[in-house]
Amino acid sequence: MRSEVVLFQSAMPTVSVKRDLLFQALGRSYTDEEFDELCFEFGLELDEITSEKDIISKEKGDGKAEGASDVILYKIDVPANRYDLLCLEGLVRGLQVFKERIRAPRYKKITPPSGEIQKLIITEETVQVRPYAVAAVLRNITFDKVRYDSFIDLQDKLHQNICRKRSLVAIGTHDLDTVCGPFTYTAKPPSEIKFKPLNQDKEYSAVELMDLYRTDSHLRHYLPIIENEPLYPVIYDSNGVVLSMPPIINGDHSKISLNTKNVLIECTATDFTKAKIVLDILVAMFSEYCQKTFTAEAVEVLYPNGKSHIFPELPYRREKIKPEIMNKKIGISETPSSLAKLLTRMCLKSHVIGNGNNIEVEIPPTRADIIHACDIIEDAAIAYGYNNIQMTIPKTYTIANQFPLNKLTELLRQDLAAAGFTEALTFALCSQEDIANKLGVDISATKAVHIANPKTAEFQVARTTLLPGLLKTVAANRKMPLPLKLFEISDIVVKDSTKDVGAKNHRHLCAIYYNKNPGFEVIHGLLDRIMQLLDVPPSKENGYYIKASEGSAFFPGRCAEIFAKGQSIGNLGVLHPDVITKFELTMPCSALEITIEPFL
Repeated sequence: MRSEVVLFQSAMPTVSVKRDLLFQALGRSYTDEEFDELCFEFGLELDEITSEKDIISKEKGDGKAEGASDVILYKIDVPANRYDLLCLEGLVRGLQVFKERIRAPRYKKITPPSGEIQKLIITEETVQVRPYAVAAVLRNITFDKVRYDSFIDLQDKLHQNICRKRSLVAIGTHDLDTVCGPFTYTAKPPSEIKFKPLNQDKEYSAVELMDLYRTDSHLRHYLPIIENEPLYPVIYDSNGVVLSMPPIINGDHSKISLNTKNVLIECTATDFTKAKIVLDILVAMFSEYCQKTFTAEAVEVLYPNGKSHIFPELPYRREKIKPEIMNKKIGISETPSSLAKLLTRMCLKSHVIGNGNNIEVEIPPTRADIIHACDIIEDAAIAYGYNNIQMTIPKTYTIANQFPLNKLTELLRQDLAAAGFTEALTFALCSQEDIANKLGVDISATKAVHIANPKTAEFQVARTTLLPGLLKTVAANRKMPLPLKLFEISDIVVKDSTKDVGAKNHRHLCAIYYNKNPGFEVIHGLLDRIMQLLDVPPSKENGYYIKASEGSAFFPGRCAEIFAKGQSIGNLGVLHPDVITKFELTMPCSALEITIEPFL
C-alpha cells in the first residue's frame, strides 16, 4: 500500500442573495453598514456588494455584461460547517431567531394520512459503488421562481461543500406525481442503463452519456467518480422509469418545475452520516413552504441486509453544560439564565436545570456542526459579542522569546545580503517536474508531499528543495544585468512516517550565482563565510569540510558534498547544462544548498 500525505485546498462558502429579497424576508431594510454589522454580530462576513452585471463585467468585460441584471447582490461568507446558512431561507431564519423576532421552528417527520408510506429498496449490487441511500418527501409544497432557484442553489452549495463535489453524497430531487413507488436503487452495467437525461431531447445509454458530458463544463468533473466502475448506480420507479443515475444526472421524466407540488428527495452516498445530514438540511430549509410548515413526509428505506430505516431522521438531542465552565472559557460572568438566552438566540433552545448548576441545550437537526461542548460555548460567545468581552491581562505570566530557528534564519539573512546576495521568496508549492525531471531525479525518490486536488499544474507538490524556485526567479529576471546572485532561507517539506501528520519541514539555505562564467569560487567563498558566521572552523574533526561527489543536478566532477557536525548537510557545485536549459537559462550557474538546523 502506498503511503501518501495529502493536502487539501478549501475555501469558505459564499452565499449570494438579492438584497431586496433578503430585506423583504427580514421584514425591514438596512443600510449596507448596518447589515455588515449584523453579519459580524452573527459570526458572518459581508464579503462584497455587487450585481450580476458587475460580476460579468469583471470576468468577461463590459461588452458581455449588456442586458445583465442590475439587482444588488450581497455576497456573504459563511463558515464551512454551517450548512444551515447556505441559502436565503436558512440565513433569514438564523438572523430572525438571533434578533429574537421569531422562535426557532420545530422540524417534524410525519406519515401520510393514508398511512401508505413511500419505499426505497436498495439492492446488494450498490455495495461496490455507492452503498447508501436516504430519502424524504416534501408534500404540498408551493414554489415560485425565487424559491425554486434557491432550492436548486442550495443543492449545488451542498454538493460543493459537505458532499465533496458529489463524491461523498449526491442529491436528486424529483416530481413525485410523475413517478410511482416503490423505488429501487440498484447498480447495473453501463450498457444496460438507458434513459432520457435532464434537459435532453432523446434517450442515451450510460456509456453515451459519459461521452456526452465529457465536454460539459459543469458535469465533467463528476464523471471520474463512477466512470471506471463495472456497475453504475441507478434509481428506478415501479414502472421501470429512471429517476437518476447518481452522482451524474437526473432523468428528464421526473424533473421538478414551478408547478411541482410533491417533491421526492433522494441522496445516494459513500458516507452514511453525511447523507443523513444533507437530507435533514434540505427538508429543514424548504419544509417552510409546505402546507404543513416544517414537516417532511417519511420514506422507508430497505437495505440489502433486510434492515429497514425511516428517513428523514430530523434528530433532536440534548446536552448539558455547566454555566461556570462557559463563563470561564469565554471570559465573562453571566447568570445561567442569561447564558441560556444567548444560546437560544443561536437556534440552540436552552434552559436552566438543577438549581442553576446546569444548562440543558437542545441541538436541532440543522446544527450538525455542534459536536463538542466547545461548539456550544463558541455560539454563546458569538451571541454575547466578541467585542463585548472585557479585555484582561492573562493570569499566567510568560515572556515571549523568538523561536531559535527563526532567530538563526534572520541573522543569516542579514549577513547573506551583506555578502552581496539578493533575497528571493518563492512558492512553497511547485510542479512535479520542477523537483524531479528538471533536476534529473525520479519523483518517487524525492519523498514529496502531493496535493490531492491541485488547481494548477504549477502547484502539484510541496517543494523538497529550494533550487527550482531560485532558478525560476533567475529565468524571470534574465534581462537584469549580470551577475545574478540570489539566496533563499525557507522550509522544504518531505514525507516522514514517524510524524503524526506524515510529513516534516526542514529549514534550508540555498544560494545561486548566474553569470557568463560558472563562479564556483564565489559560491565556495559564500559557504566559507556562512561557516565563519556559524563559528564552524574548516576541519574534519570538529568543523566542516567538502568532499567530491556526484549529483544528478550538477556537472560531473564539479560537485561536492558538504559535511559538518559529523553529518552531510548539503551540496555545492556547478549545475549541469541540462538542468540550466530545462529552466530556460543560457548561462552557467553554480549553486549551494544546505540545511541549517544542525547549527542551532
